Amino acid sequence: MFGSKKDTTLDPSMEQVGTIIGPGAIIDGPLSTKDSARIDGTVNGNVTINGALIVGQDAKITGTVSCLNAYIAGEVNGNISSPKGKVEISDTGKVIGDVTCKGIIIDENAVFQGKCDMTNIDKSSATVAKERAAADKASDDSKPAEEKTNDNSQKEANK
Repeated sequence: MFGSKKDTTLDPSMEQVGTIIGPGAIIDGPLSTKDSARIDGTVNGNVTINGALIVGQDAKITGTVSCLNAYIAGEVNGNISSPKGKVEISDTGKVIGDVTCKGIIIDENAVFQGKCDMTNIDKSSATVAKERAAADKASDDSKPAEEKTNDNSQKEANK
């Protein structure tokens, strides 16, 4: 997409899964594992996975998720933290919460309601952007009210 030639999607079938929560399972409370996990059932609690997490199409997680990489085909109601990895929300996936990750893939028809913080942004670039925004705001604040009105009128006329 957008000129990228390398395949960046996660392939859940290629992951070695050490923990499987089956379709009929319901866990009320936290879930933690040192390896990768696949969840096809329901988890009502925080999920901490040291490896990759695969959330199956019929799965539902209500709680905070922390993992290396995540492939979401089901539903997650809570924040997802994968600061060194990537999160993929498939076309059947639904995430209601904030996502922190190095990379994100959101398929068409997927649902994502929240904000995404990318951890791979160069700190100096982020600082420069904040400084520019502050300088622009200061420049606008120093203009007389009449000049600001004229600037806004000009911007509207250019649209």
